[in-house]
Amino acid sequence: MNGSAGDISAPREAVAETFGAWASLLAAADVPAAVRTVMQALIVDVIGLCIAARSSDYVAAILACCEEGGPCTAFGQARALNAAGAALANGTAAHGEDYDDTFEGTPVHAGAVIVPAVLAACEGFGRSGRDALRGMAAGAELTCRLALVAPTAMHRAGFHPTAVIGALGAAAGVSAALGLNRGQMASALGIAGSFASGIIEYLAEGTWTKRIHPGWAAQAGLHAARLAQAGFLGPRTVIEGAHGFFHAFADASVPRDYTQVTDGLGEDWRCETLAFKPYACGTMAQPFIDCAIALRERGVRAQDVNFMVCKVGEGTVHRLWEPRSEKDAPSTPYSAKFSVPYCIAVALIDGAAGLEQFSQERVADPEVLALARKVRYEVDPANEYPQNYTGHLRAFLAGGRSVSTSQPHLRGGWREPLTRHELIAKMEANLTFGGWPRERASEIADFSLTVFEQDDLAGLAAFRG
Repeated sequence: MNGSAGDISAPREAVAETFGAWASLLAAADVPAAVRTVMQALIVDVIGLCIAARSSDYVAAILACCEEGGPCTAFGQARALNAAGAALANGTAAHGEDYDDTFEGTPVHAGAVIVPAVLAACEGFGRSGRDALRGMAAGAELTCRLALVAPTAMHRAGFHPTAVIGALGAAAGVSAALGLNRGQMASALGIAGSFASGIIEYLAEGTWTKRIHPGWAAQAGLHAARLAQAGFLGPRTVIEGAHGFFHAFADASVPRDYTQVTDGLGEDWRCETLAFKPYACGTMAQPFIDCAIALRERGVRAQDVNFMVCKVGEGTVHRLWEPRSEKDAPSTPYSAKFSVPYCIAVALIDGAAGLEQFSQERVADPEVLALARKVRYEVDPANEYPQNYTGHLRAFLAGGRSVSTSQPHLRGGWREPLTRHELIAKMEANLTFGGWPRERASEIADFSLTVFEQDDLAGLAAFRG
Protein backbone atom coordinates (compact mmCIF):
# COMPACT_ATOMS: atom_id res chain seq x y z
CA MET A 1 0.00 0.00 0.00
CA ASN A 2 1.55 3.26 -1.07
CA GLY A 3 1.83 6.10 1.39
CA SER A 4 2.96 9.70 0.90
CA ALA A 5 6.53 10.89 0.56
CA GLY A 6 6.76 11.92 4.20
CA ASP A 7 5.77 8.52 5.60
CA ILE A 8 8.09 6.90 8.13
CA SER A 9 6.39 3.57 7.52
CA ALA A 10 4.55 2.13 4.50
CA PRO A 11 1.83 -0.20 5.80
CA ARG A 12 1.48 -3.59 4.10
CA GLU A 13 -2.29 -3.62 4.47
CA ALA A 14 -4.80 -0.87 4.99
CA VAL A 15 -4.41 0.66 8.43
CA ALA A 16 -8.18 0.76 8.90
CA GLU A 17 -8.37 -2.97 8.20
CA THR A 18 -5.63 -3.77 10.69
CA PHE A 19 -7.32 -1.73 13.39
CA GLY A 20 -10.73 -3.12 12.48
CA ALA A 21 -9.46 -6.69 12.70
CA TRP A 22 -8.45 -6.04 16.30
CA ALA A 23 -11.31 -3.82 17.44
CA SER A 24 -14.07 -5.97 15.93
CA LEU A 25 -12.93 -8.93 18.05
CA LEU A 26 -12.33 -6.94 21.24
CA ALA A 27 -14.31 -8.34 24.15
CA ALA A 28 -15.15 -6.50 27.35
CA ALA A 29 -13.01 -9.02 29.23
CA ASP A 30 -10.03 -8.05 27.05
CA VAL A 31 -10.05 -4.47 28.35
CA PRO A 32 -7.40 -4.18 31.09
CA ALA A 33 -8.46 -3.01 34.53
CA ALA A 34 -6.45 0.22 34.20
CA VAL A 35 -8.20 1.10 30.92
CA ARG A 36 -11.56 0.22 32.39
CA THR A 37 -10.84 2.61 35.26
CA VAL A 38 -10.05 5.40 32.78
CA MET A 39 -13.31 4.71 30.93
CA GLN A 40 -15.21 4.97 34.22
CA ALA A 41 -13.46 8.27 34.94
CA LEU A 42 -14.43 9.55 31.50
CA ILE A 43 -18.10 8.90 32.26
CA VAL A 44 -17.82 10.79 35.55
CA ASP A 45 -16.05 13.72 33.91
CA VAL A 46 -18.27 13.95 30.83
CA ILE A 47 -21.58 13.79 32.69
CA GLY A 48 -20.41 16.43 35.17
CA LEU A 49 -19.28 18.72 32.38
CA CYS A 50 -22.57 18.31 30.53
CA ILE A 51 -24.45 19.31 33.69
CA ALA A 52 -22.20 22.36 34.11
CA ALA A 53 -23.10 23.54 30.58
CA ARG A 54 -26.78 22.53 30.67
CA SER A 55 -28.12 26.11 30.82
CA SER A 56 -25.57 27.70 28.50
CA ASP A 57 -26.57 29.61 25.41
CA TYR A 58 -24.51 27.40 23.12
CA VAL A 59 -26.19 24.21 24.37
CA ALA A 60 -29.59 25.89 23.96
CA ALA A 61 -28.71 26.62 20.34
CA ILE A 62 -27.75 22.98 19.75
CA LEU A 63 -30.96 21.69 21.33
CA ALA A 64 -33.05 24.07 19.24
CA CYS A 65 -31.70 22.35 16.14
CA CYS A 66 -32.21 18.76 17.31
CA GLU A 67 -35.20 16.76 16.15
CA GLU A 68 -37.90 16.06 18.69
CA GLY A 69 -38.22 12.67 20.32
CA GLY A 70 -36.03 9.62 20.76
CA PRO A 71 -34.84 7.19 23.41
CA CYS A 72 -31.50 8.85 24.27
CA THR A 73 -30.35 11.05 27.14
CA ALA A 74 -28.94 14.53 26.84
CA PHE A 75 -27.40 14.93 30.29
CA GLY A 76 -29.11 17.60 32.35
CA GLN A 77 -31.90 18.11 29.81
CA ALA A 78 -35.53 17.09 30.31
CA ARG A 79 -36.20 16.10 26.72
CA ALA A 80 -34.96 12.88 25.18
CA LEU A 81 -33.35 12.86 21.73
CA ASN A 82 -32.51 10.41 19.00
CA ALA A 83 -29.01 8.92 19.07
CA ALA A 84 -27.49 11.47 16.68
CA GLY A 85 -29.00 14.39 18.61
CA ALA A 86 -27.76 13.06 21.95
CA ALA A 87 -24.27 12.54 20.55
CA LEU A 88 -24.22 16.10 19.21
CA ALA A 89 -25.66 17.72 22.33
CA ASN A 90 -23.55 15.82 24.86
CA GLY A 91 -20.36 16.15 22.82
CA THR A 92 -20.83 19.91 22.55
CA ALA A 93 -21.73 20.32 26.22
CA ALA A 94 -18.84 18.16 27.42
CA HIS A 95 -16.28 20.24 25.54
CA GLY A 96 -18.04 23.58 25.86
CA GLU A 97 -15.91 24.96 28.68
CA ASP A 98 -12.68 23.25 27.56
CA TYR A 99 -12.51 21.47 30.89
CA ASP A 100 -12.58 17.93 29.50
CA ASP A 101 -9.86 15.29 29.21
CA THR A 102 -6.89 15.63 26.90
CA PHE A 103 -4.06 13.50 25.54
CA GLU A 104 -0.33 14.14 25.80
CA GLY A 105 1.45 13.68 22.48
CA THR A 106 -0.91 15.76 20.40
CA PRO A 107 -3.70 17.45 22.36
CA VAL A 108 -6.93 15.67 21.45
CA HIS A 109 -10.07 15.33 23.54
CA ALA A 110 -11.17 11.69 23.39
CA GLY A 111 -13.83 11.65 26.09
CA ALA A 112 -16.00 14.45 24.74
CA VAL A 113 -16.29 12.57 21.44
CA ILE A 114 -16.25 8.90 22.36
CA VAL A 115 -18.44 8.89 25.49
CA PRO A 116 -21.36 10.77 23.84
CA ALA A 117 -21.14 8.72 20.63
CA VAL A 118 -20.94 5.29 22.26
CA LEU A 119 -23.47 5.93 25.04
CA ALA A 120 -25.96 7.31 22.52
CA ALA A 121 -25.49 4.29 20.26
CA CYS A 122 -25.90 1.83 23.11
CA GLU A 123 -28.90 3.59 24.67
CA GLY A 124 -30.51 4.17 21.29
CA PHE A 125 -30.01 0.72 19.79
CA GLY A 126 -30.37 -1.53 22.82
CA ARG A 127 -26.77 -2.50 23.49
CA SER A 128 -25.34 -3.55 26.85
CA GLY A 129 -22.84 -2.01 29.23
CA ARG A 130 -20.29 -4.55 28.02
CA ASP A 131 -20.80 -3.25 24.49
CA ALA A 132 -20.32 0.29 25.80
CA LEU A 133 -17.00 -0.68 27.39
CA ARG A 134 -15.80 -2.31 24.16
CA GLY A 135 -16.85 0.70 22.15
CA MET A 136 -15.40 3.31 24.48
CA ALA A 137 -12.08 1.50 24.75
CA ALA A 138 -11.74 0.94 20.99
CA GLY A 139 -12.79 4.49 20.12
CA ALA A 140 -10.56 6.16 22.68
CA GLU A 141 -7.62 3.98 21.66
CA LEU A 142 -7.92 4.87 17.97
CA THR A 143 -8.30 8.55 18.83
CA CYS A 144 -5.07 8.57 20.84
CA ARG A 145 -3.15 6.50 18.31
CA LEU A 146 -4.16 8.70 15.38
CA ALA A 147 -2.99 11.73 17.37
CA LEU A 148 0.53 10.25 17.44
CA VAL A 149 0.88 9.58 13.69
CA ALA A 150 2.03 13.13 12.87
CA PRO A 151 2.17 15.29 16.03
CA THR A 152 1.52 19.03 15.52
CA ALA A 153 0.75 18.49 11.79
CA MET A 154 -3.00 19.08 12.02
CA HIS A 155 -2.73 22.30 13.98
CA ARG A 156 -0.11 23.47 11.47
CA ALA A 157 -2.56 22.78 8.66
CA GLY A 158 -5.30 24.77 10.40
CA PHE A 159 -7.42 21.90 11.69
CA HIS A 160 -8.57 21.02 15.20
CA PRO A 161 -7.31 17.46 15.88
CA THR A 162 -10.29 16.60 18.08
CA ALA A 163 -12.68 17.52 15.31
CA VAL A 164 -11.10 15.53 12.52
CA ILE A 165 -9.58 12.62 14.43
CA GLY A 166 -12.70 12.43 16.55
CA ALA A 167 -14.90 11.46 13.62
CA LEU A 168 -12.79 8.34 13.03
CA GLY A 169 -12.52 7.59 16.73
CA ALA A 170 -16.29 7.80 17.14
CA ALA A 171 -16.82 5.60 14.09
CA ALA A 172 -14.52 2.96 15.58
CA GLY A 173 -16.19 3.18 18.99
CA VAL A 174 -19.74 2.92 17.69
CA SER A 175 -18.72 0.14 15.29
CA ALA A 176 -17.26 -1.90 18.15
CA ALA A 177 -20.29 -1.25 20.35
CA LEU A 178 -22.71 -2.31 17.60
CA GLY A 179 -20.71 -5.44 16.75
CA LEU A 180 -19.58 -4.57 13.22
CA ASN A 181 -17.10 -6.95 11.61
CA ARG A 182 -13.63 -6.10 10.32
CA GLY A 183 -14.73 -5.05 6.85
CA GLN A 184 -17.66 -3.01 8.08
CA MET A 185 -15.45 -1.20 10.59
CA ALA A 186 -12.90 -0.36 7.89
CA SER A 187 -15.75 1.04 5.79
CA ALA A 188 -17.04 3.02 8.77
CA LEU A 189 -13.62 4.64 9.15
CA GLY A 190 -13.52 5.31 5.42
CA ILE A 191 -16.91 6.99 5.53
CA ALA A 192 -15.96 9.01 8.62
CA GLY A 193 -12.95 10.37 6.77
CA SER A 194 -15.33 12.18 4.44
CA PHE A 195 -17.44 13.40 7.36
CA ALA A 196 -14.49 14.85 9.30
CA SER A 197 -14.34 18.64 9.64
CA GLY A 198 -13.19 21.40 11.97
CA ILE A 199 -10.91 24.41 11.43
CA ILE A 200 -9.26 26.46 14.19
CA GLU A 201 -10.36 29.91 13.05
CA TYR A 202 -12.37 30.10 16.28
CA LEU A 203 -9.11 31.45 17.73
CA ALA A 204 -9.62 34.72 15.88
CA GLU A 205 -12.36 36.06 18.15
CA GLY A 206 -13.41 33.46 20.67
CA THR A 207 -16.53 32.26 18.87
CA TRP A 208 -18.25 28.94 19.48
CA THR A 209 -17.22 26.56 16.70
CA LYS A 210 -14.59 24.73 18.75
CA ARG A 211 -17.33 23.84 21.21
CA ILE A 212 -19.32 21.94 18.59
CA HIS A 213 -16.36 20.03 17.15
CA PRO A 214 -16.56 17.00 19.51
CA GLY A 215 -20.35 16.83 19.19
CA TRP A 216 -20.19 16.99 15.43
CA ALA A 217 -17.46 14.34 15.38
CA ALA A 218 -19.51 12.10 17.68
CA GLN A 219 -22.56 12.44 15.47
CA ALA A 220 -20.51 11.93 12.30
CA GLY A 221 -18.89 8.77 13.64
CA LEU A 222 -22.25 7.38 14.70
CA HIS A 223 -23.71 7.98 11.23
CA ALA A 224 -20.62 6.47 9.59
CA ALA A 225 -20.90 3.28 11.64
CA ARG A 226 -24.61 2.96 10.94
CA LEU A 227 -24.04 3.42 7.21
CA ALA A 228 -21.32 0.78 7.20
CA GLN A 229 -23.57 -1.57 9.16
CA ALA A 230 -26.18 -1.12 6.43
CA GLY A 231 -23.67 -2.04 3.72
CA PHE A 232 -22.41 1.37 2.56
CA LEU A 233 -18.77 1.16 1.46
CA GLY A 234 -15.95 3.51 2.43
CA PRO A 235 -12.30 3.48 1.30
CA ARG A 236 -10.16 1.01 3.27
CA THR A 237 -7.10 3.24 2.72
CA VAL A 238 -8.76 6.24 4.34
CA ILE A 239 -5.92 6.79 6.81
CA GLU A 240 -2.75 6.38 4.74
CA GLY A 241 -4.01 6.70 1.17
CA ALA A 242 -2.58 9.13 -1.37
CA HIS A 243 -5.77 11.19 -1.03
CA GLY A 244 -6.57 10.04 2.48
CA PHE A 245 -7.06 11.47 5.93
CA PHE A 246 -3.51 12.63 6.67
CA HIS A 247 -3.06 13.97 3.15
CA ALA A 248 -6.13 16.14 3.71
CA PHE A 249 -5.74 17.23 7.31
CA ALA A 250 -2.02 17.20 8.17
CA ASP A 251 0.85 19.48 7.17
CA ALA A 252 2.94 17.46 4.71
CA SER A 253 6.22 18.65 6.24
CA VAL A 254 5.61 16.50 9.34
CA PRO A 255 6.49 12.80 8.80
CA ARG A 256 3.70 10.26 9.35
CA ASP A 257 4.26 7.06 11.32
CA TYR A 258 1.31 4.74 10.75
CA THR A 259 2.75 2.09 13.02
CA GLN A 260 1.47 4.30 15.84
CA VAL A 261 -2.01 3.04 14.89
CA THR A 262 -1.24 -0.63 14.39
CA ASP A 263 1.66 -1.73 16.60
CA GLY A 264 0.94 -3.27 19.99
CA LEU A 265 -2.85 -3.26 19.73
CA GLY A 266 -4.29 -4.85 22.83
CA GLU A 267 -0.95 -4.74 24.62
CA ASP A 268 0.13 -1.10 24.68
CA TRP A 269 -2.98 0.92 25.51
CA ARG A 270 -2.40 4.59 24.71
CA CYS A 271 -5.76 5.70 26.11
CA GLU A 272 -4.65 4.52 29.55
CA THR A 273 -2.65 7.77 29.79
CA LEU A 274 -5.54 10.18 29.14
CA ALA A 275 -5.23 13.32 31.26
CA PHE A 276 -8.01 14.99 33.25
CA LYS A 277 -7.82 18.75 33.57
CA PRO A 278 -7.70 20.52 36.93
CA TYR A 279 -8.43 23.90 35.28
CA ALA A 280 -11.22 25.09 32.98
CA CYS A 281 -9.13 26.19 30.01
CA GLY A 282 -6.84 25.12 27.18
CA THR A 283 -4.48 22.21 27.75
CA MET A 284 -1.14 23.93 27.32
CA ALA A 285 -2.12 26.76 29.66
CA GLN A 286 -2.54 24.35 32.57
CA PRO A 287 1.13 24.05 33.67
CA PHE A 288 1.48 27.85 33.55
CA ILE A 289 -1.51 28.19 35.88
CA ASP A 290 0.23 25.87 38.32
CA CYS A 291 3.25 28.17 38.10
CA ALA A 292 1.16 31.28 38.74
CA ILE A 293 -0.53 29.71 41.78
CA ALA A 294 2.87 28.58 43.08
CA LEU A 295 4.17 32.18 42.85
CA ARG A 296 1.06 33.41 44.65
CA GLU A 297 1.70 30.89 47.42
CA ARG A 298 5.24 32.29 47.70
CA GLY A 299 3.84 35.76 48.33
CA VAL A 300 3.95 37.32 44.85
CA ARG A 301 1.09 39.79 44.30
CA ALA A 302 -0.11 41.51 41.15
CA GLN A 303 0.84 44.97 42.37
CA ASP A 304 4.45 43.84 42.87
CA VAL A 305 4.95 42.62 39.29
CA ASN A 306 6.80 44.69 36.72
CA PHE A 307 6.55 41.95 34.10
CA MET A 308 6.65 38.15 33.75
CA VAL A 309 8.36 35.92 31.20
CA CYS A 310 7.35 32.40 30.17
CA LYS A 311 9.44 29.86 28.29
CA VAL A 312 7.20 28.13 25.75
CA GLY A 313 7.17 25.58 22.96
CA GLU A 314 7.14 27.08 19.47
CA GLY A 315 4.11 24.99 18.49
CA THR A 316 1.90 26.70 21.09
CA VAL A 317 2.56 30.30 20.09
CA HIS A 318 -0.01 30.70 17.30
CA ARG A 319 -2.86 29.36 19.44
CA LEU A 320 -2.12 30.60 22.95
CA TRP A 321 0.08 33.70 22.63
CA GLU A 322 -0.81 35.42 19.36
CA PRO A 323 -2.28 37.76 18.29
CA ARG A 324 -1.22 39.68 21.34
CA SER A 325 -4.13 42.14 21.15
CA GLU A 326 -6.60 39.27 21.63
CA LYS A 327 -4.54 37.41 24.21
CA ASP A 328 -3.91 40.50 26.34
CA ALA A 329 -7.60 41.46 26.37
CA PRO A 330 -9.75 38.49 25.32
CA SER A 331 -12.89 39.53 23.50
CA THR A 332 -15.01 36.79 25.09
CA PRO A 333 -14.78 34.51 28.14
CA TYR A 334 -14.26 31.61 25.75
CA SER A 335 -11.32 33.36 24.09
CA ALA A 336 -9.78 33.84 27.54
CA LYS A 337 -9.47 30.07 27.89
CA PHE A 338 -6.89 30.10 25.09
CA SER A 339 -4.87 33.05 26.37
CA VAL A 340 -1.95 32.07 28.57
CA PRO A 341 -1.43 35.73 29.64
CA TYR A 342 -5.02 35.91 30.90
CA CYS A 343 -4.85 32.48 32.57
CA ILE A 344 -1.65 33.38 34.41
CA ALA A 345 -3.04 36.74 35.50
CA VAL A 346 -6.33 35.46 36.86
CA ALA A 347 -4.66 32.49 38.57
CA LEU A 348 -2.11 34.74 40.30
CA ILE A 349 -4.84 37.08 41.52
CA ASP A 350 -7.56 34.52 42.38
CA GLY A 351 -5.47 31.46 43.18
CA ALA A 352 -7.83 29.47 40.95
CA ALA A 353 -8.82 28.88 37.32
CA GLY A 354 -12.21 27.23 37.54
CA LEU A 355 -15.40 28.03 35.70
CA GLU A 356 -15.89 31.21 37.73
CA GLN A 357 -12.59 32.64 36.46
CA PHE A 358 -13.93 32.62 32.89
CA SER A 359 -17.07 34.67 33.37
CA GLN A 360 -17.86 37.85 31.45
CA GLU A 361 -17.29 39.92 34.57
CA ARG A 362 -13.91 38.36 35.36
CA VAL A 363 -12.61 38.64 31.80
CA ALA A 364 -13.37 42.38 31.83
CA ASP A 365 -11.70 43.05 35.20
CA PRO A 366 -9.15 45.88 34.81
CA GLU A 367 -6.74 44.42 37.38
CA VAL A 368 -6.62 41.06 35.59
CA LEU A 369 -6.17 42.65 32.17
CA ALA A 370 -3.44 44.97 33.42
CA LEU A 371 -1.49 41.99 34.74
CA ALA A 372 -2.10 39.97 31.55
CA ARG A 373 -0.41 42.72 29.54
CA LYS A 374 2.70 42.22 31.66
CA VAL A 375 3.08 38.56 30.66
CA ARG A 376 5.61 37.88 27.87
CA TYR A 377 6.91 34.73 26.21
CA GLU A 378 10.20 33.41 24.89
CA VAL A 379 10.37 30.38 22.59
CA ASP A 380 12.56 27.72 24.18
CA PRO A 381 14.13 25.43 21.55
CA ALA A 382 14.56 22.75 24.22
CA ASN A 383 10.86 22.73 25.14
CA GLU A 384 9.46 19.20 24.96
CA TYR A 385 6.10 20.11 23.38
CA PRO A 386 4.17 18.11 22.15
CA GLN A 387 5.69 15.09 23.93
CA ASN A 388 5.36 16.84 27.30
CA TYR A 389 3.44 19.91 28.44
CA THR A 390 5.48 22.04 30.82
CA GLY A 391 5.36 25.49 32.36
CA HIS A 392 8.05 28.00 33.32
CA LEU A 393 7.37 31.45 34.73
CA ARG A 394 9.72 34.15 36.00
CA ALA A 395 8.28 37.24 37.66
CA PHE A 396 10.34 40.42 37.73
CA LEU A 397 9.25 42.42 40.76
CA ALA A 398 9.50 45.95 42.05
CA GLY A 399 12.89 46.63 43.59
CA GLY A 400 14.76 44.54 41.04
CA ARG A 401 14.06 41.13 42.57
CA SER A 402 12.89 38.20 40.43
CA VAL A 403 11.37 34.86 41.35
CA SER A 404 10.78 31.88 39.10
CA THR A 405 9.05 28.51 39.18
CA SER A 406 8.53 25.58 36.84
CA GLN A 407 5.93 22.87 36.37
CA PRO A 408 7.63 19.86 34.76
CA HIS A 409 4.52 18.16 33.40
CA LEU A 410 0.77 18.36 32.99
CA ARG A 411 -0.88 17.86 36.36
CA GLY A 412 -3.73 15.43 35.81
CA GLY A 413 -1.70 13.54 33.20
CA TRP A 414 -0.02 10.17 33.49
CA ARG A 415 2.94 11.57 35.43
CA GLU A 416 0.68 13.05 38.14
CA PRO A 417 -2.90 11.81 37.66
CA LEU A 418 -5.84 13.25 39.53
CA THR A 419 -7.21 10.89 42.14
CA ARG A 420 -10.77 9.61 41.93
CA HIS A 421 -11.52 11.84 44.93
CA GLU A 422 -10.28 14.86 42.96
CA LEU A 423 -12.33 13.85 39.91
CA ILE A 424 -15.47 13.55 41.99
CA ALA A 425 -14.76 16.90 43.67
CA LYS A 426 -14.45 18.42 40.21
CA MET A 427 -17.77 16.84 39.24
CA GLU A 428 -19.43 18.18 42.39
CA ALA A 429 -18.29 21.69 41.50
CA ASN A 430 -19.57 21.23 37.95
CA LEU A 431 -22.97 20.08 39.20
CA THR A 432 -23.22 23.09 41.47
CA PHE A 433 -22.27 25.39 38.59
CA GLY A 434 -25.01 23.79 36.49
CA GLY A 435 -27.65 24.17 39.19
CA TRP A 436 -27.83 20.54 40.34
CA PRO A 437 -27.42 19.42 43.97
CA ARG A 438 -23.82 18.36 44.48
CA GLU A 439 -25.12 15.34 46.37
CA ARG A 440 -26.11 13.82 43.03
CA ALA A 441 -22.41 13.36 42.31
CA SER A 442 -22.49 10.13 44.30
CA GLU A 443 -25.21 8.77 41.98
CA ILE A 444 -23.10 9.48 38.92
CA ALA A 445 -19.97 8.05 40.54
CA ASP A 446 -21.81 4.88 41.53
CA PHE A 447 -23.32 4.54 38.06
CA SER A 448 -19.88 4.74 36.47
CA LEU A 449 -18.72 1.78 38.57
CA THR A 450 -21.56 -0.52 37.52
CA VAL A 451 -22.58 0.57 34.02
CA PHE A 452 -20.28 -1.84 32.23
CA GLU A 453 -22.03 -4.81 33.89
CA GLN A 454 -25.54 -3.68 32.95
CA ASP A 455 -27.66 -5.48 30.33
CA ASP A 456 -28.82 -2.13 28.97
CA LEU A 457 -28.18 1.57 29.47
CA ALA A 458 -31.62 2.50 30.77
CA GLY A 459 -29.91 3.93 33.85
CA LEU A 460 -28.72 6.91 31.83
CA ALA A 461 -32.24 8.33 31.96
CA ALA A 462 -31.71 9.13 35.65
CA PHE A 463 -29.42 11.96 34.58
CA ARG A 464 -31.94 13.90 32.55
CA GLY A 465 -32.89 17.29 33.92
